[in-house]
Amino acid sequence: MVVRPGSCDCGVTVLLTGLPSAGKSTIARLLAERLRGDGHRVEVLDGDVMRETLSAGLGFSREDRQENLRRIGLMAEVLARNGVIVLVPVIAPYAESRDAVRQRHVTSGTAFLEVHVATPAEICAQRDVKGLYARQRAGELKGLTGVDAPYERPGEPELVIPAHRQSAAESASLLLDLLTAKRFVA
Repeated sequence: MVVRPGSCDCGVTVLLTGLPSAGKSTIARLLAERLRGDGHRVEVLDGDVMRETLSAGLGFSREDRQENLRRIGLMAEVLARNGVIVLVPVIAPYAESRDAVRQRHVTSGTAFLEVHVATPAEICAQRDVKGLYARQRAGELKGLTGVDAPYERPGEPELVIPAHRQSAAESASLLLDLLTAKRFVA
């Protein structure tokens, strides 16, 4: 691994939270590619992939959503504690769950940043990357976050990304600027 001079060999968990189809995963993938190109150790713990693997068998009740984020948060904290930049694009609809993940990081002395990908529900419904909003409108899906299930907006995230007003590359650059300002990358 090559690390650029002046860069930190520090790990950090970056929790990207927002509605379905907000752009969280796209931003995370773009940023990860850029960071890897600069020689950084990066992992993306995508919520959809984690649900198929680490959290297989969990449903979408409040308890299952909290358990899903607890598991992902544990994995992220271990990686970040060991010097990896961990990008975690997940819906994470409940403030209590996000706060618990942050507290786990605080307790272990591991850096944590919460980023709200603040794309409005009507724009997410237009994007409808996975067809969830169409299925909900057709009555085939209940409990869609931000429509008929709650989404508690972050109260004080370290960054709010207006992904609906800029390109995904611009959103990834905004997040890179935060990591640079916090000295996780040079």
